[in-house]
Amino acid sequence: MLLRESRLTPTDAILCHLAFADLLLLLTRGVPQTLSVFGVRNLLDDAGCKAVIYLYRVSRALSVCLTCMLSVFQAATVAPAAGPLLSRLKPRLPQLILPGFAALWLLNMAVCIAAPFFSVAPRNGTVPPFTLNLGFCHVDFRDNLSYVANGVAVSVRDFAFVGMMLGSSGFLLVLLHRHGRKLKGIRRSQGKETRAAKTVLMLVVLYAVFFGIDNVIWIYMLTVAQVPAVVADMRVFFSSCYASLSPFLIISSNKKVKARMVCASADPADESKQSDVKNSES
Repeated sequence: MLLRESRLTPTDAILCHLAFADLLLLLTRGVPQTLSVFGVRNLLDDAGCKAVIYLYRVSRALSVCLTCMLSVFQAATVAPAAGPLLSRLKPRLPQLILPGFAALWLLNMAVCIAAPFFSVAPRNGTVPPFTLNLGFCHVDFRDNLSYVANGVAVSVRDFAFVGMMLGSSGFLLVLLHRHGRKLKGIRRSQGKETRAAKTVLMLVVLYAVFFGIDNVIWIYMLTVAQVPAVVADMRVFFSSCYASLSPFLIISSNKKVKARMVCASADPADESKQSDVKNSES
């Protein structure tokens, strides 16, 4: 879309940013974890672990924040401009997209800054207590206080954005249900907004399902001093499902993307005609 479109709509800009964050998440966590599961050892040194874990934490945080941003933006776009505040805010929403991206990057880079200090390459021998064994790296929190404090900080941030995401999506769902019959006769641009709103709702539901499973495993991990490797693998799998599946939902629901990815099969009759023409010319 960046190559084809001269100017992206705000929704498309958020989707592009979300796709980048999800791709970064899969590259920094899914790929190393998969290689580790298949027996690749000494994949990263200490510096590599610090960089990869930090990028993973930031990209994971951006994934939830951008999904929340997409949901809030779509709810504000579809909502009627009732009241002086919303009537003044709605025309300025597209101008707030880039500052919003910058704010989310700075916020999550600051929140995740502690991750590199606890990340080290795996050492020979047993895994010490209060250590997340990721296979390709260890995240050693040294003591129970650091271990729980990190988990609580990450959970509070995630639940705050998921709460805003679910609240705006609930409002969007009520609005679409209330005005469902009226939307059939309105202009085409608003029809596009309705289709985009339904896509956002599906993305939010998809994220909420995997977020719930991910956090059930995460809460269990906070209650034990030594986390089994299979539990860490399960969490990585479920936390990567949204990043893996959401592109298919975006492709199937976004006409701009879908139109450039449709493979047309040739009619056998046309192929036979073309071969006859070539034979006659020869």
